[in-house]
Amino acid sequence: MSLAALNDIAVHSGTTETIEGVVRIETSPLEETAPMFMAKMRSVYPHEEVFGKYCTVNDYVDCPPDELFEYLAHTRSLEEWTYTLRDFTPTEESGLWLAYDRLLPDTTIYTRTVANAESRTVDYHCAWDQGEHLWMIYVMRVLDAQVVLGKPGSVVLWTNCRHAFYDNNPHPEAAPPERTGWVGDFWDLFGAGHGLELNNLKSIAEYRHRNGLPVTPAWMSTS
Repeated sequence: MSLAALNDIAVHSGTTETIEGVVRIETSPLEETAPMFMAKMRSVYPHEEVFGKYCTVNDYVDCPPDELFEYLAHTRSLEEWTYTLRDFTPTEESGLWLAYDRLLPDTTIYTRTVANAESRTVDYHCAWDQGEHLWMIYVMRVLDAQVVLGKPGSVVLWTNCRHAFYDNNPHPEAAPPERTGWVGDFWDLFGAGHGLELNNLKSIAEYRHRNGLPVTPAWMSTS
């Protein structure tokens, strides 16, 4: 017979009292927690509260999920739907690409794409200036909209976490000497910027799907 929920913690702590931070209906009835829920609902949320530590954008895309995943799994798709990443070329290291981030002058960006077809996850591991420590992780997942929304297409979930290096460049020696800015200077714009880029992705994929074109163009699938 399996142990009751949270029994291991009760045994460890020597008490059945709820541990701090856990709210469950057995110890906090709905009539007690409802005011707490209502207090957390606001008509306006501070930008820092929404995008301070994590930046998440989501959207529906009228395109089959497997086709959209296949497109995103190609690193060079970033050259089409991102706002600033251009001129991707493979490096001598397998799977690692070098490009330019036109957000600031003479800024290189290295990218390695880690994709899983079964769960349709696509993670872009990136870094400015050097390719040894790819600390900027763009975490994406493509969901089947038929499952989650009850209609054909895809839902794209995209999250970035505010790594400590956004606040302090870990490799200043690799930066171009004339550059005065850093990627973390733009964190407050990530929500709006990623929203724009996700809309780019949506527009490109939907156009190709709607017009019978391969979502992944031939030049990309052969490069």
